[in-house]
Amino acid sequence: MNILQINSSIRAENAYSSRLADNLVAGLRQQTPTAELTVRDLAKTPHPLLDEAALIALSTPAEERNPEQAQRVALDDALIAEIQHADILVLTAPMYNFGIPAQLKAWIDAIARARVTFQYTENGVEGLLKNKQVYVIQTAGGKHSGTEADSQSTYLRTVLGFLGMADVTFIYAEGLAMGNDAEQLALQAAATQIAALAA
Repeated sequence: MNILQINSSIRAENAYSSRLADNLVAGLRQQTPTAELTVRDLAKTPHPLLDEAALIALSTPAEERNPEQAQRVALDDALIAEIQHADILVLTAPMYNFGIPAQLKAWIDAIARARVTFQYTENGVEGLLKNKQVYVIQTAGGKHSGTEADSQSTYLRTVLGFLGMADVTFIYAEGLAMGNDAEQLALQAAATQIAALAA
């Protein structure tokens, strides 16, 4: 079994989302000690944003790319290879201004590639990243899940499903900026859910 952990908080390993993800992965590895783990920290190693130069590089046939274009496409290729290889994806998604971090959006833009991780058919789109279990650790200073303010859960479920990953479980730790009591309750609730999932 191969586990891919994507940390997207700008606070790196000090983030609540990263620590909760570590706890979940530890529990999963207790179940399967031989599981291989790949951790990609998008704060420590930010992926470049999708811009016009990247789009041109991706649209250019491989044999016609110049060295700079080949190098840019290779960065995306590495992320795609990681997600293709993974059986389990543990994704952290702290809420910044009612959305996902820019670092996480850059990762999604990198792995979403036509004819590689999704394709259009006569019957519509087909996601090619199938048979993966996805866990999303979603943290927020306020409480938003189940309300119109929680646009990022809808977005992540949509884009992951578009790529073929339909088995998605959300783990919430909310109210982290609403005082010490609310913070502790949020972390305990998330820890309880993680323990149940890991068991």
